[in-house]
Amino acid sequence: MTSKRAALYLRVSTDGQTTKNQRLVLEQVAERRGWTIAKVYEDAGISGAKGRDARPGFDAAMKDATRRRYDVLMVWSIDRLGRSTAMVTTALEELSAAGVAIYADREAMDATTPHGKAMLQMAAVFGELERAMIRERVNAGLARAKAAGKTLGRPKVADKVADAIRARLAAGEGMLKVSKSLGVGVSTVQRIKAEAVQAD
Repeated sequence: MTSKRAALYLRVSTDGQTTKNQRLVLEQVAERRGWTIAKVYEDAGISGAKGRDARPGFDAAMKDATRRRYDVLMVWSIDRLGRSTAMVTTALEELSAAGVAIYADREAMDATTPHGKAMLQMAAVFGELERAMIRERVNAGLARAKAAGKTLGRPKVADKVADAIRARLAAGEGMLKVSKSLGVGVSTVQRIKAEAVQAD
């Protein structure tokens, strides 16, 4: 029996995260199954909500799938492919049309079988539903806070402090120095400076 050629697709959303753990897990699975890793595609610090054109690693993986450069695409989790059901379904359909199966480790799903493929699609649907519910809860919480008269966003600085910032900036002090001496954030100094420029 010919060994399957596997490709790994690794993705993390922020620069502070690493794809090392994903890679290690998938390499171990490939070794156990006797699959040869043909290529590794990676998108570091890129959200799965972004389209294919904004994820060069994913785009290259999909293009190589159509060229049959590998037999199975391995991901740590189905949401590595995308953050919406439509995105994941499109990817699964393209892979299927190219004769490439998908393996998602976290969901323990292998789309080399019809059952596995259906389960992967269901996982994508539930993942999107969960994110929609979280968004609804956050929005409801913000609406409640607003209705209760709470001020949302960053608190404004006292007029006295704002005046001191303007005076120091006008005197030629740098933003970092002003921030440090008055004990406020640099972003606050930047905002007040921008407001002053607009007022002029």
